Amino acid sequence: HLRGFFFPRSYSTPGLCQSAAMLPPAGHLLSLLLVIGTGGTVPSPRLSPQGCYVAEEAGERTFRCSQAGLRAVPNGIPNDTRKLYLDANRLASVPAGAFQHLPVLEELDLSHNVLAHVSGAAFQGLAGTLRHLDLSANQLASVPVEAFAGLQIQVNLSANPWRCDCALQEVLRRVRLAPGTETGIVCGPGARSDLVGQEFLPLVEEEELCGTGRGGARHSTDVALLVTMGGWLVLVVAYLAQYVWENRDGTRRPLKRAPMPPVHSEDSSTLSTVV
Repeated sequence: HLRGFFFPRSYSTPGLCQSAAMLPPAGHLLSLLLVIGTGGTVPSPRLSPQGCYVAEEAGERTFRCSQAGLRAVPNGIPNDTRKLYLDANRLASVPAGAFQHLPVLEELDLSHNVLAHVSGAAFQGLAGTLRHLDLSANQLASVPVEAFAGLQIQVNLSANPWRCDCALQEVLRRVRLAPGTETGIVCGPGARSDLVGQEFLPLVEEEELCGTGRGGARHSTDVALLVTMGGWLVLVVAYLAQYVWENRDGTRRPLKRAPMPPVHSEDSSTLSTVV
């Protein structure tokens, strides 16, 4: 009875193999140890957005998200990225400070999206690093000139339906165009009707759209000269008209005979005697 009391038949001590089988897998055990060591939180690795990957190109950290179906600038871009490719996506806008967490970014490709709006602070924080920017093949009619403040960049603006106004002219004064892209800046449907379909740069050389600058100064000088000459011409014509009018009045007046001096009687007798 004592033996049955201390060692009930309904309980049995598991064998060594059975005990090993009851242990959690190594991966779960490691996760458990991490949880215990970090106070209950497991650090999650920073994952790249789907369709994006990190690469080393010419010794520079590159982050490629080409044709990834993105509709917004993704999170998770490594801070040490020097080249960022977001081309061939569905990006419709670039918000303020979208890349300010990338302190060494040198090249940014936003081409072949559907960009219609770029914030004036879209490239904030990139003034000291960004060198190349591709905005080609989008739906941009205008870009605020403030977006390029402080940037020393080479930009591709081709294949957009530009409005071709003063704002675009000011942008071109702030940036350098990528070689071979000048002819791709064409006026779109939002431009003045006589400018639609024409290249923008030749138009700027012929017509000043802002009223200032080299072309505007020449145009303003020509207008001022014409106004001045016109004013002088009006004054000369008015003077001649007044002169002719006064002379014409003078010719119509009858000539007045000078009064004869009175002849005294003594003078008359003398004159008779002489005669």
